[in-house]
Amino acid sequence: MCAIVGVINFNKQPVSSVVVARMRDSMSHRGPDDSGVWTENNVSFGHRRLTILDLSSSGHQPMSSHDGRYILTYNGEVYNFRELRAELEGVGVKFRSNCDSEVVLYSLIHWGHHAVKRFNGMFAFCFFDRQTGDTLLARDRYGIKPLYLYSGRGIFSFSSEQRAFFELPSFKKVIKKSSLKQYFTFQNILTNDTLLEGVQILKPGYYLQFNANDEVFRPCFSQYWDFTFSEADGSFSSKQEYVEETNRLLVQAVNRQLVSDVELGSFLSGGIDSGLIAGIASESCPYLKTFTCGFDMSSATGLEQAFDERKVAEHLSYLFKTEQYEMVLKAGDMQRSLSKLAYHLEEPRVGQCYPNLYAAKLASKFVKVCLSGVGGDEIFAGYPWRYRTLKGLKNFSDFESAYFSQWERLCTGASVDSLLAPIANDTADCDLRSIFSKVFDSQGSQDSSETDLINRALYFDAKTFLPGLLHVEDKLSMSFGLEVRVPFLDNDLVDFAMHCPLQHKVDINAAKVNRSGKKVLRACAEKYMPKSIANARKQGFSAPDASWFKGESIQFVKNQLLNDNAPVFEFVDRDVAHRLVNEHVNGEKNHRLLIWSLLNMSEYIHQTFDHKPRVSNV
Repeated sequence: MCAIVGVINFNKQPVSSVVVARMRDSMSHRGPDDSGVWTENNVSFGHRRLTILDLSSSGHQPMSSHDGRYILTYNGEVYNFRELRAELEGVGVKFRSNCDSEVVLYSLIHWGHHAVKRFNGMFAFCFFDRQTGDTLLARDRYGIKPLYLYSGRGIFSFSSEQRAFFELPSFKKVIKKSSLKQYFTFQNILTNDTLLEGVQILKPGYYLQFNANDEVFRPCFSQYWDFTFSEADGSFSSKQEYVEETNRLLVQAVNRQLVSDVELGSFLSGGIDSGLIAGIASESCPYLKTFTCGFDMSSATGLEQAFDERKVAEHLSYLFKTEQYEMVLKAGDMQRSLSKLAYHLEEPRVGQCYPNLYAAKLASKFVKVCLSGVGGDEIFAGYPWRYRTLKGLKNFSDFESAYFSQWERLCTGASVDSLLAPIANDTADCDLRSIFSKVFDSQGSQDSSETDLINRALYFDAKTFLPGLLHVEDKLSMSFGLEVRVPFLDNDLVDFAMHCPLQHKVDINAAKVNRSGKKVLRACAEKYMPKSIANARKQGFSAPDASWFKGESIQFVKNQLLNDNAPVFEFVDRDVAHRLVNEHVNGEKNHRLLIWSLLNMSEYIHQTFDHKPRVSNV
């Protein structure tokens, strides 16, 4: 797991290796074990390495082929590298190392861009042919590893993190206001834009080709994979057969991702996703280290009182015989973490994610690799309350209206315009409904059955919400030099789950809606844990912030958001924000997601223009 960066000058001026080294080292937290720069004329690549496989210097990057013709800078893990290596050795390739990086290099030499379809894992890379100038960048199917792109003023650059571009002399930091409008509606950015003008992210499942010898940057984007949620092809006839196949593929996925030359652990909440991963991993790794973050519930009220899952996690740890470590978060931990979180997250995305920062910190004290349950909800229909709104619908137009309203997480149409009144002229052309609809471009818009429409909802979640979760997972874990792996996003498991019949995944008519999703996965979980846990109510990894924001954290919220000088008020209307904060503080409405987003965005704006955290108490 690493950081990659590159610069190509299309004006044919030599690239400064000093600048590229500064870009590389702005991400030293992602790769504290080794670093390198390769430069030739108008092309330069940089790399920071976190050693996981083959701890020797043989894995040093940027990596060149034996003959020096091809150069690779690569971030990720390809879990089927041993099978690919054996196939390449069969055609005469000689390897110098035991790492997957060299297998990726020679796979690309041997199969060209088609090699990306053969990789089972997480990756982002740049592959360069010195002889022809042909350049290939690619990102994994799901967006587990980030890859940002910037072009302007005769140069093209790529990086694992946006902040590396700040080292380019020509780069100007400007907030992209249409992305702000997306964020304050969806708590996410649904396009491949970022919050910085000129910076985009390569879409998951895409590769980019161009020639570094051209006089101008001529990008050619190609999609090599996409989600295809649909009904079964008849391979299995009963629910039990689907349960057994789910278990087989999940065991296979976890065991594939246990490959490591350093110690490995697993996150363990009270949910079935992380519980399944930890339970399966513990069968191959005696005394597996597991990590749980809980919450002080002293001042929590209502549904938030169930947010602390430590007791369930402790019981699972007992069953799996793991070496369990825990951390308890209190109200003050949010404000202590906000500066570091905003700096490393780079731009706000889905959810209140500071608990993820503390979980990564805890795990990083003991291991360099940690398994996560991210992805289980998206591929096995884990959000049944969203799908229930689609009940009885028969056409795409009605579906689009119903599901769009589900994803107005922070503000609805008129209210987001009111909140962002200071930039109204700049966002007038930002059509949120059109942005939402564009996600389905490859799916068509013909009338469909209720089942087809729910599968479209799964597609939307996997294309938008999942990359947001992966953004959070990657950025916050790598801030501590921790590699996080996601077995639910194994290629074979995803391919199977997409075509598992919807009736085996979710029941939108169930009386207890929060227990009605992931049916086949819950049945699988009963092999590893008590039925009471396998069939428990679904809840996310969230702190009791609704209570804390009007209780123990109230003064912090007021200091940050009732302060007229808060950085966010360059873009957000003060009076509207103050009204919304006061509604929450006074107990009139629950605006916890919006308050968190305002806090996070305000700190992000400060970090973006100040380069470094104001404080670092985490």
